[in-house]
Amino acid sequence: MFRFLTAWIRSLSIRRIPMKIIVIGATGRVGSTVVSKLAARPDIEVYAGARHPEKVPAADNVTPFHIDLHDTKDDIKESLPEAGKLIFTAGSGGKDLLQVDLNGAVKIMKAAEEKGILRFVMLSSKGSLTPDLFSGKNPSPLANYLIAKYYADEWLMNNTHLQYTILQPTALVDKPGSGKVSLGNYTTNETSIENVAEVLIGLAEHNSSVGEIIEMSTGNEPIPEAINHLS
Repeated sequence: MFRFLTAWIRSLSIRRIPMKIIVIGATGRVGSTVVSKLAARPDIEVYAGARHPEKVPAADNVTPFHIDLHDTKDDIKESLPEAGKLIFTAGSGGKDLLQVDLNGAVKIMKAAEEKGILRFVMLSSKGSLTPDLFSGKNPSPLANYLIAKYYADEWLMNNTHLQYTILQPTALVDKPGSGKVSLGNYTTNETSIENVAEVLIGLAEHNSSVGEIIEMSTGNEPIPEAINHLS
């Protein structure tokens, strides 16, 4: 009997409850990469949210679900699964900045907070919180996009109680990830999507960056070490 109890207690200590992560924008360039990487992690339960969830590749630990950022906040709240963490990667590609990149993001924040999904990792952009870049005589070519991101990021920081991290990478490129980055400053003008996906996952897994705005580019530090140095 004693041996049975010992083995049972040991099994409880070894058994891990899967971490539950929601990915919003799961079929986009970054979101799909995040989901594919999480699909290889049996210790994580992934909820992949997209307007067309049928496009999410099947995996044992991935549950696609429909979410439309044009819906009302209450409809979005109803769509969100129960989870502890959320990675927001959705974007309109410049086609619907107000409804998706700004208002859609804010509705996700409100819905997540009301549902108790408090850890919120936001994919933003270099310059999103630098208004001078989208003002004056020579605004950035991405001015309208940066304006949408600015107000979404500001809402996250100042109008929610979410445990947020805002990631501000340089220009995203479709290149193989080097696995090495610079976090906290910019050393290059581009960042591979694969590296961004790895960093988003790492930030979601660790709480050392809560309340932080993190600049990111390709660099020389391995991603796990770079994330650990944020603490």
